[in-house]
Amino acid sequence: MADITPIIPSDRQVIDGYGDGQFCVSGKWRTGAVVVLPDRTQPWEATDFSALTVDDFAMVVGAQPRVELLLLGSGAKMQLLPKALRQSLREAGLVVEVMDTGAACRTYNVLLAEGRRVGAALLPV
Repeated sequence: MADITPIIPSDRQVIDGYGDGQFCVSGKWRTGAVVVLPDRTQPWEATDFSALTVDDFAMVVGAQPRVELLLLGSGAKMQLLPKALRQSLREAGLVVEVMDTGAACRTYNVLLAEGRRVGAALLPV
């Protein structure tokens, strides 16, 4: 039997699970939306995908070291980020890929295992 678990350094934040409005990151369950960066996880005040603004991403834009890609988990289903918001985030130096929250969690772990500087802003499902 092959072990397909990616090897991730122990000091990195790994998304272990999600559901029922919660996320388990590095063994700790958190209720509500979260921002997961390689070195820390923080509560995220965002609650509604359609109401997101550039200000909602300030902690990611200002993160050091900078993330090269932000995965935005839009909830139970994939949604489109308004063009103006995507452009404003790009001008702030942030490339954003939107996907449903489950896909964002899985993709984050894979990219982290590859050594990428990735972050995830996750709305709960």
